[in-house]
Amino acid sequence: MGILSRFKDIISSNINAILDQAEDPAKMCDQYIINATNDLMDVKVETAQVIAERKRCERLCSENAKEIIRYGDLAQKAVKEGDEDSARLFIGRKQDLEAKQESLENARLLAESNGEKMKELHDKLTTDLVTLKTRRDTVKIKEAVAKTQQTVNKYAESSIRSEKIERAFARMETKADRMLDYADAEKELSELKPDMVAEAEKKYGSACRDKAIEEELELLKAKAS
Repeated sequence: MGILSRFKDIISSNINAILDQAEDPAKMCDQYIINATNDLMDVKVETAQVIAERKRCERLCSENAKEIIRYGDLAQKAVKEGDEDSARLFIGRKQDLEAKQESLENARLLAESNGEKMKELHDKLTTDLVTLKTRRDTVKIKEAVAKTQQTVNKYAESSIRSEKIERAFARMETKADRMLDYADAEKELSELKPDMVAEAEKKYGSACRDKAIEEELELLKAKAS
């Protein structure tokens, strides 16, 4: 039966192989469950049809068996009444029904076997669906945790970058402080040099003037004497 092999493939399919190729595991699991649910509905329809066929075969077998008994009884009554011609007809009909009974019984056994397989398949797929839904929920939880971890990692990287930026700022601030100190030192030196020159000029300028005065005074004294 083609449908049996089809659903055996469904049951034996490896969902992990599907998940490996999925961009979104949770959505892929949802789609797989939708597909499996639709397949289960198909299995239910097929199972109902197979069970109906089994019941039909059982009914035909039962009805045919009753007819065999009935024609046997009729043949026996005809013999008792000395009607051999009718007895032969009843026996012939009974033998035809007995031959038919064998075919009906074979069909019934086949229908019963198919019904058991379909029911087993239906029960297996139903159980698998429950398991897959549980696994789907687990996948969603893992995916949610993974996304949260990715967010944490992202902001952790931002924190690391922030620390690097802070250290860089600290270096620049230190450099700026050194530059400011150097500029202040230059300013102090530039303001100090004119004062030192003025003091030196004042010191040595006064000495020169005093010397010149004394020399000129000595000349005047010499002329006066």
